[in-house]
Amino acid sequence: MSGLSVRILRLLPPETAHRATVELAARLEFFVRRGAKDDPRLAVRALGLDFPNPIGVAAGFDKNARAFRTMLKLGFGSVECGTVTPRPQPGNPRPRLYRLGEDGAVINRMGFDNDGMECVAARLSRRGSGNAAGIVGINIGANKDSAERIADYRAAFARLSPLADYVSVNVSSPNTPGLRGLQDRDRLRALLATLVETRAGKAVPLLLKIAPDLDERAMDGIAAEVLAAGIEGVIVSNTTIARPPWLRSRHAEETGGLSGKPLFATSTWVLAEMRKRVGTKLVLVGVGGVASGADAYAKIRAGANLVQLYTALVYEGAGLLTRIKRELLECLARDGFASVADAVGADVK
Repeated sequence: MSGLSVRILRLLPPETAHRATVELAARLEFFVRRGAKDDPRLAVRALGLDFPNPIGVAAGFDKNARAFRTMLKLGFGSVECGTVTPRPQPGNPRPRLYRLGEDGAVINRMGFDNDGMECVAARLSRRGSGNAAGIVGINIGANKDSAERIADYRAAFARLSPLADYVSVNVSSPNTPGLRGLQDRDRLRALLATLVETRAGKAVPLLLKIAPDLDERAMDGIAAEVLAAGIEGVIVSNTTIARPPWLRSRHAEETGGLSGKPLFATSTWVLAEMRKRVGTKLVLVGVGGVASGADAYAKIRAGANLVQLYTALVYEGAGLLTRIKRELLECLARDGFASVADAVGADVK
């Protein structure tokens, strides 16, 4: 999207603008030309996959797997679709999405609004030959009214995992009551055991997406459980329920998850803390407040193998990606790193 397009979309209500953006991206798929190959210094080998660059689209943008082809053609290293639940659901009442323009942030309380796993599976089944067509992940969750949430994750994983390059498990959204309780050790152990059993004999990588609102004891428990379960990675992090006192927007006190610039410092700290706990055994994906190459580089130095963004696209559009990749290369060259992989965890002691 051009700068003019972004400005026009920002005149619309936030959710209307988002839906229009996804619809436009879906319709433009056959008109967007795939860009030039990335500089080889940006290539990342992770999860058994070859990412052309480490910058991916976070879950939440393309909930229903409608626009991922266009986003890949625009040059993103990966796209994570979802969150997808077994049954379709409308999500929480509107309004439920707020721009905090003065703060470079967004608050959402969407509530896993999505078309359901069968509809998303039909779209993913037409995506082409896996990694050759670009790396696509799927983020799964539980229905709000489900009495057996672990069963929901099992069903979504079984249906969608054969159609994606990796699956991420969302137990950290603040917008489904009680969902974050699945991060507690006993419940997390049961959930991961169920998913690992369900994927028996399949090679699809499995990642856990965690909240930034964790104390050190909670991080200890999560690290221990993911290592014991034998999954491949952790995504750090989802949105936060915290509200920094310096927020200026009139929407700052809306309930829901806060994303964007105010999340950067906290999510990067949790990322580094998780890297200390898991060593080099897991792939970590850094998410939260990335809006520049320097931000992406800070995530990588804090332990991220891969980086995702979403909120910055609201304010700058997809053209931001070119600048991030250029700035990231400049950061690597300045510090003498030959590749992204060489910089991973450079700040973690």
